[in-house]
Amino acid sequence: MGFLAVFVCYIDRVNISVAAIAMQDQFGWSDTTKGVVLSSFFIGYILTLAAAGWAANRFGTKRVLGFAVVWWSLFTIITPLAAYASFPLLIAARIALGLGEAATFPAGYGILSKWFPPVERSRAIALLMSGIPIGTLFALMTTGWIVTNYGWPAAFYGFGMLGFVWAAAWYLLIHESPAEHPGISDAERQLIAAGAPQTVERKPVPWGQFIRLGAFWALIVNHFCSNWVLYIFLAWLPSYFRDVQGLSISGAGIYSAAPWLTMFLMTNVSAWIADTMLKKGISTTAVRKIMQSIGLLGTAVFLLLVRDVSSATVAVVYMSAALGLAAFTIPGFGTNHLDIAPKYADVLVGITNTFGTIPGIVGVALTGWIVDRTGSFDSVFVVVAVTNIIGTIVWLTFSSGRKLVD
Repeated sequence: MGFLAVFVCYIDRVNISVAAIAMQDQFGWSDTTKGVVLSSFFIGYILTLAAAGWAANRFGTKRVLGFAVVWWSLFTIITPLAAYASFPLLIAARIALGLGEAATFPAGYGILSKWFPPVERSRAIALLMSGIPIGTLFALMTTGWIVTNYGWPAAFYGFGMLGFVWAAAWYLLIHESPAEHPGISDAERQLIAAGAPQTVERKPVPWGQFIRLGAFWALIVNHFCSNWVLYIFLAWLPSYFRDVQGLSISGAGIYSAAPWLTMFLMTNVSAWIADTMLKKGISTTAVRKIMQSIGLLGTAVFLLLVRDVSSATVAVVYMSAALGLAAFTIPGFGTNHLDIAPKYADVLVGITNTFGTIPGIVGVALTGWIVDRTGSFDSVFVVVAVTNIIGTIVWLTFSSGRKLVD
């Protein structure tokens, strides 16, 4: 059920990147205006990231996640109505959608910690997180077909209803904890309880120590830089294939899905490479620096190359290579929180993820403005490449794989 929540979450987040092509044609938006629409989701998302974790602890993960899915599904369905009513209402609906989706992972992780013993949590979290690429792929591959055959509002109505179906099953089938479930044995309950998180006193977060660490700032900068390319791809790739490569809306959606499939596959490959390097005795610091550099610089190279491509087939190969190499940032900066401050990794993730959401607001909106001013995506790809190069320099200079905070 957690996987399905993430699956629906990403469908409702991504479908507008394809639907916005038809919406732009109908409402006469400029690319700058479309960029504002695509970025507005992240305003709501960043506002409730911290509050979502607190709410899950305070009111229970079952209630919070169930409410969140109903909330964002409602605003998914409202999106076409808001768009027809006025532009400000459309922006408000997208912000409201982001407010709800921010609870997905805090609540999802919370309920997994109650239901799975430590030896099973890695697989449980992997299954939960697999909803991201699969939901993205599903949305990109189907939204274009729905828009072409039934109109763009149908994509929001149909996908919005999925959330209500999920919520009904969630409330009927899921219990907050093993202690509340009448159908599991005492042995199972004791096994899970033995590994459940215990309430322990933890020292205050050493903010001063973090602020003085170059590795802390390297993490923030690299979460920001790594997410810049991901959010540009997520929001603008369908528009690129439609406007630059001349594909149909359905074709643009399908071509946009290929890079995400590549990233999904390369995520496992990059993790295996990093683990193999560590087992061979290469230092954690070296592995993190190498992986992150491959991810950022490799992506930059292929985005610079794609500027001179006139074939959709060649473009999708380059885009797939770019996003496939971006997967190397996961065993780069993505796991570094646990390296430098394992006791405060959750706090670090919250901080860097907040900065990592800024590209969803600034980068996505800026892309529309650049395309309007220049008439192409070439400068967009240059901006991403420069951002990645800056991130690499900062990472190679300041990052560390050693434990720096106890």
